[in-house]
Amino acid sequence: MTYGTGHVEDGGDTDPFQWDTREDCEVRQILDRVADKWSLLVIALLDRRKLRFTELRREIDGISQRMLTVTLRQLERDGLVKRTVHPVVPPRVDYELTPLGGTLHTTIRSLVTWTEQHQNEIAAAREEYDARERAESEAAAVSV
Repeated sequence: MTYGTGHVEDGGDTDPFQWDTREDCEVRQILDRVADKWSLLVIALLDRRKLRFTELRREIDGISQRMLTVTLRQLERDGLVKRTVHPVVPPRVDYELTPLGGTLHTTIRSLVTWTEQHQNEIAAAREEYDARERAESEAAAVSV
């Protein structure tokens, strides 16, 4: 598998820093795209149904019209989303996942499932970390 300019993976362990440090690496570019919060939400919403732009915008809290437009264009360019313009007045545009986008949705669903299963452990770890940080800050303030 090729991770970037001239690097061919031989099936052994991969070093993520090998491809992550090169700006021209396609793997990095694709990961940046599909791991973006707006892309993840669009892909999740388009699972098993077509949606219009206004429906997507209404469902994605906090996204601007421009950001949704940019996200949809990038996903369409990458072959993950299909855009269909209907010749009606006013124009109607639908978005849906392509078969390739559907395979990505499966991966996203796995990530969401993992997050749901471990959210309490993560919350507890965060509380422990924050408590340690507070204790260390208070100790440092007292010693000054």
